[in-house]
Amino acid sequence: MEKTIIILKPDAIRKGCVGLVLQRFEDAKFRIVGMKMMQLNEAVLREHYSHLTDKPFFCEIVDFMSSTPVVVVALEGVNAVEKVRKMVGPTDSTQAPKGTIRGDLGKDKNQNIVHASDSVESAEREMNRFFNAAELFVKG
Repeated sequence: MEKTIIILKPDAIRKGCVGLVLQRFEDAKFRIVGMKMMQLNEAVLREHYSHLTDKPFFCEIVDFMSSTPVVVVALEGVNAVEKVRKMVGPTDSTQAPKGTIRGDLGKDKNQNIVHASDSVESAEREMNRFFNAAELFVKG
């Protein structure tokens, strides 16, 4: 079993599609092992998007991602990172096929409903960034 992180972005909050997106993951047999709503600040966003801090659009990302609280979810399943990325679709919603979350619900490259960890290593870093051990469900 593998764990990964998704972040339901401000556009998902505004559209009221958080439950719909979560339902897709549960229908695909992923187990929610952690979930919280939180307001992301610039420090967390600088760490999370450290690979983009030198890009001219970085300020837009910070403004967007801090415009409302987000819902951070830890998912568990077989090959979770790869399967979640496939369900989410490409970053640019205009290029995402119908049937993917971004293809069905997203607007563009920034307002694309959900962030998904891009590797097992990223998922582990992001898990530690957003959750402490006591906030994650462990099977008894």
